[in-house]
Amino acid sequence: MSDHHDGHDHDHDPIARRNALRAEALESLLIERGIVDPALIDAVVARFEQDIGPLNGSKLVARAWIDPEFRTRLIADPWAAAEELALATGPERTPIVVLENTAATHNVVVCTLCSCYPSSLLGLPPTWYKSPPYRSRVVREPRAVLREMGLDLPADTEVRVWDSSAEVRYMILPARPAGTDGWSEDRLATLVTRDALIGVARPEVSARG
Repeated sequence: MSDHHDGHDHDHDPIARRNALRAEALESLLIERGIVDPALIDAVVARFEQDIGPLNGSKLVARAWIDPEFRTRLIADPWAAAEELALATGPERTPIVVLENTAATHNVVVCTLCSCYPSSLLGLPPTWYKSPPYRSRVVREPRAVLREMGLDLPADTEVRVWDSSAEVRYMILPARPAGTDGWSEDRLATLVTRDALIGVARPEVSARG
């Protein structure tokens, strides 16, 4: 077993940083003037982070699980695969690498210097993804961080940490969970969470099925 980190030396994405600062300034102004409720903003952001945002990535994974040829095309060219499914991904075309998780190898994504993230496929980046503790610790001690987030990997599973940048970003293709034979594509997509697409969780079938 070995832990691997694929590092990239890169600067902060200036456009993303500028947009983030503008958004924060506007949010602060609206809250200060009593125009919006901060709790409402948090609820909307959480919905886009966890439910609406990752739908594109979830649909890609579900199709890859039931169609081996599509899986090959997804790994070769994620944007072309998204176009096959007519997914609305917007103008973003930053190169994306799809990393396949298996029983032997578990991939997890981070951006150590900023928060580069394939938002067209995964939606808004979660708050923890942008936090300094995650960005620094997952590189040094990925198993400990994953365990704290609820994912305890077997000792013989190799953990590989991939560092996103403005030049290349990553999406995880998680392994299909057992007990899903015969499931429809739409039903499979409901198992694929944003966290699974980042690599800090695995798709699971609930006790209720």
